[in-house]
Amino acid sequence: MTPPDKNLVEEQQKLIEEVLEAYPEKSKKKRAKHLNVHEEGKADCGVKSNIKSVPGVMTARGCAYAGSKGVVWGPIKDMIHISHGPVGCGYWSWSGRRNYYVGKTGVDAFGTMHFTSDFQERDIVFGGDKKLTKIIHEIEELFPLNKGISIQSECPIGLIGDDIEAVAKKTSKEIGKPVIPLRCEGFRGVSQSLGHHIANDAIRDWVFPHFDKAKKENTLDFEPGPYDVALIGDYNIGGDAWASRMLLEEMGLRVVAQWSGDGTINELIQGPAAKLVLIHCYRSMNYICRSLEESYGLPWMEFNFFGPTKIAASLREIAAKFDDKIQANAEKVIAKYQPVMDAVLKKYRPRLEGNTVMLYVGGLRPRHVVPAFEDVGIKVVGTGYEFAHNDDYKRTTHYIDNATIIYDDVTAYEFEEFVKAKKPDLIASGIKEKYVFQKMGLPFRQMHSWDYSELDYRS
Repeated sequence: MTPPDKNLVEEQQKLIEEVLEAYPEKSKKKRAKHLNVHEEGKADCGVKSNIKSVPGVMTARGCAYAGSKGVVWGPIKDMIHISHGPVGCGYWSWSGRRNYYVGKTGVDAFGTMHFTSDFQERDIVFGGDKKLTKIIHEIEELFPLNKGISIQSECPIGLIGDDIEAVAKKTSKEIGKPVIPLRCEGFRGVSQSLGHHIANDAIRDWVFPHFDKAKKENTLDFEPGPYDVALIGDYNIGGDAWASRMLLEEMGLRVVAQWSGDGTINELIQGPAAKLVLIHCYRSMNYICRSLEESYGLPWMEFNFFGPTKIAASLREIAAKFDDKIQANAEKVIAKYQPVMDAVLKKYRPRLEGNTVMLYVGGLRPRHVVPAFEDVGIKVVGTGYEFAHNDDYKRTTHYIDNATIIYDDVTAYEFEEFVKAKKPDLIASGIKEKYVFQKMGLPFRQMHSWDYSELDYRS
């Protein structure tokens, strides 16, 4: 084994120190905790995370409301999700990501429709409970095929004290469908991560009791089998969950729950009936995995379906949880697609070998896509998360090389300076960073909702 290059680590650390010099002393001290250089052999990236952003710097983070409405609950297609508060409170009250779904929009699917209680000044003064109740009944009259409603609280709701739980219980009885209240006001926590947690807790407290009741009364919609799995933490951005589900089903497994992309409220309810929980985005749904393990004894595992190397490894790891039949099927699936993968690598690797990339994304991609880039010969020289926790960074050490620059909640200034110094051949980040680096003449790929704009400048 080649010993780690200490000089390269020191060189990168010096770069971080130079970038930090632009800050006032107090901000410099705070931001220094979030920047580091990975040293091979260490089990931690050495950065602080899940701490509030420094006021005055440009952060790419979202809020708790975005984490609940925009990520976890929003893609549940047969439910209607009410943004409870002012219409202009946040992006997620009028739009969403490309969570692909099957269904007739406005009839039995509502993923691209957006509902708001449109708070006015009088609602702030007198409260919005009565208005919310009226809205729920109007929704039931206008869209009778909806299977349930979620109430996604925006900041003013927590400040004025609307009792959304009481409204949810009352209206749920009146319309005979689940009504889920979420205290996901944007001011809670330091980023969208707490919104994920709140959303997971709502599934545990307001959805799983429906499963418990159905199991007790033997009224589940299907007969549980030995190969049932729950595919969670995949939001079907551009069809990812469909691809993952296809591979799992080709192995002989049955996906009985898909959360949340192209998912339904019934799939949320029947999730505990699975034999194994497969989690794609660890950060947004590890909380519910732990609840499933504690309450129902369900084992769970994280998998990585980015790039041929990790797809094959993950298929084998998943198959190892089942019998010889599934393990044999996994090998058949890997063999089936190997020629396709080999053809792609043969075409692109010679053109990409030796190039470098810097990543800055949310969720799981700052680590999970590293092997995919390596498959085509591209080296990751810097990576970081918008809203990670310490356990995310510990997992990242298994993917990155010595002297990789690590940045948590990186500011716009820091990211630009790192890019100027390292001169990567590609930036893979989000829409908020896209045009900055394109104006710098750098190829860029949008990694949050996946690029849907064909080829970018020079890419």
